[in-house]
Amino acid sequence: MSNEKSIIQNQVGIVTADDKMKAVSKKFRFAGISNGLISGLTYGIYSTLVIVASGYDPLISAAGLLAAPFVCSGLNDFFAGLWLLIYNWKQGRLKELGRTLNTKPGKMLVIGFLLGGPIANGAYLVGLAMAGAYAIPISATCSLFGSLFAWIFLKQRPTKRVVGGMVLCVMGAIIINFVKPEGAPNFTLGIICALIAALAWGLEGVFSSFGGAMIDTDVAVNLRELISGVVTLLLIIVFGGAFPLFRETLAVVTPVMWLAISGLSAAVSFLSWYKANSMVGCAIGMSLNVTYAFWGVLFCVMFLGQALTPTIVIGSIIIVCGAILVTMNPLDLLKKGEA
Repeated sequence: MSNEKSIIQNQVGIVTADDKMKAVSKKFRFAGISNGLISGLTYGIYSTLVIVASGYDPLISAAGLLAAPFVCSGLNDFFAGLWLLIYNWKQGRLKELGRTLNTKPGKMLVIGFLLGGPIANGAYLVGLAMAGAYAIPISATCSLFGSLFAWIFLKQRPTKRVVGGMVLCVMGAIIINFVKPEGAPNFTLGIICALIAALAWGLEGVFSSFGGAMIDTDVAVNLRELISGVVTLLLIIVFGGAFPLFRETLAVVTPVMWLAISGLSAAVSFLSWYKANSMVGCAIGMSLNVTYAFWGVLFCVMFLGQALTPTIVIGSIIIVCGAILVTMNPLDLLKKGEA
């Protein structure tokens, strides 16, 4: 009798331990999904604020197609790095920045920083300057490239449901760009730049997923923004001859103020995105992040006078549905309701 009682108690203990493990896993996944959604919202805010900043002199009247977008990109990332530097200083993590760069995961992250910063973010802002809000959803195809690269390099094989969600995201981006806006002579080139950004961000997602799982996310993102900002500014000032534009921009308060605020939004976005990638995987983290295409277009319509066309509405809804499908199985909601 005592043996049977002992066996029952052990079984109850096992069930309790399993339940606790499931609860912890569920909470961890929920936190990862929440970070992914926050990253999308704040990146939509960042995209809108950068457009606002670029609408002021001397940026709006700058000569050349690349100077103003890359100056905006460099200043935005640099400000984001400063915000995160203050945050990490308060958390007592400043010493970790140098230590991280001396590790193998840290060096892998630096490659991702350069892909996602000077290359991707610069191309993205060039796309925004040429194609306006239409470039936002096109760049959101980074989730598709991130999923493909994660499959190839990280062996994170996507399920049919994940692939279906990714396809919906791409379809939504295509629909949004069916109608070419008026007064955009470089529209096609802007779309190509947005696509280049998507490719580079997809690769960055792979590197951040690898390094982010082994390095403090707060430190990694701080390094990402600082390195991206400094390298971008050096490239455009030294090799792009944009020092006069850089100096004039700093002398004007208004655009710098908007870029400082956009830098804060970018800091929160990348911090949340890196956490999501390390918690729920690169494919899901990036799929949640692409909801910035919806938020970015919505904010541009609400605050910047972007025309609300049927293609923008339908395409944005499809992108959000695709991100949800990648994140969860809708049938799970029905199963819970039946329980």
